[in-house]
Amino acid sequence: MSVQSDFQEKVSACFRPWQRSFQFWVRAADIYTGYKVFQLRVGFEKNVQKQEAMWERQHEVAAEKIYNMCSDLGGFFLKVAQLIGKPDLAPAAWVRRLVTLCDQAPATPYNVIRAVLEKELDQNLDELFESFDVDPLGSASIAQVHRARLKGDKKDVVVKVQHPGVQELMMTDIHNLQAFALYLQKIDIKFDIYSLTKEIEKQVHKISVYALFEKQIGYEFNFLREADAMNRIRCFLYENNKKSPVMVPQVIRDIVTRRVLVMEYIDGTPILKLGDEMAKRGISPDGKIAAVARQ
Repeated sequence: MSVQSDFQEKVSACFRPWQRSFQFWVRAADIYTGYKVFQLRVGFEKNVQKQEAMWERQHEVAAEKIYNMCSDLGGFFLKVAQLIGKPDLAPAAWVRRLVTLCDQAPATPYNVIRAVLEKELDQNLDELFESFDVDPLGSASIAQVHRARLKGDKKDVVVKVQHPGVQELMMTDIHNLQAFALYLQKIDIKFDIYSLTKEIEKQVHKISVYALFEKQIGYEFNFLREADAMNRIRCFLYENNKKSPVMVPQVIRDIVTRRVLVMEYIDGTPILKLGDEMAKRGISPDGKIAAVARQ
């Protein structure tokens, strides 16, 4: 990397939190004012059924805007989408739209991923891998995964790579959400959602300090701990069962760092696509097999 491009990257990194904050507040204000204007409009409708239909349409409009914001910004907003996209926490229209965001975070470009890998592993990618898929299998809030094959091996592996700068951006996201939650709490909502965001912030603050990975959110930023947890679970399941009911990928021990995790590739169907897979195989959603699968 040249000195000029390195300088440009550092300048860009400095401005990213400001750009991200601006995008969040513009979109959050749009969603909020949309609901406030709607509240005035729906108040003129006296028919209860028509009111409910109007609310449903408003929720659908808001859900699309929330989906686009979370999808475009990625990072912590994907976790927010997963949290509020639950039947007991949000309107049905929100749930239907946000439930699909589990592994659809914006992908980090391949050239950036390659640079992260070579820096973390201290080795040229071409010397380590026989093949490496440029397009990721999936991208989530903290990392994305690529299918690859190691030199001299016949089996594929999965390479999990942390998005660069994701921890700092998550802190920016949390601070913005705290401010927004505090505003809503004072103006519209009596429930203390601000304290919830403060608790989340405490856990994320511990991530960059030695021996303070005690909380679950901290684990996600350290793939060495994730690899250790995978091995422990794998050993427990395989030692205590003649045939393990769960398959756990084997970690490639020599290729694990805090931001990179390489493991064996296991072909499978994402749980959110299970319905499509059942339909493809001709399995009735009301049959016995589907009932067992749900359990």
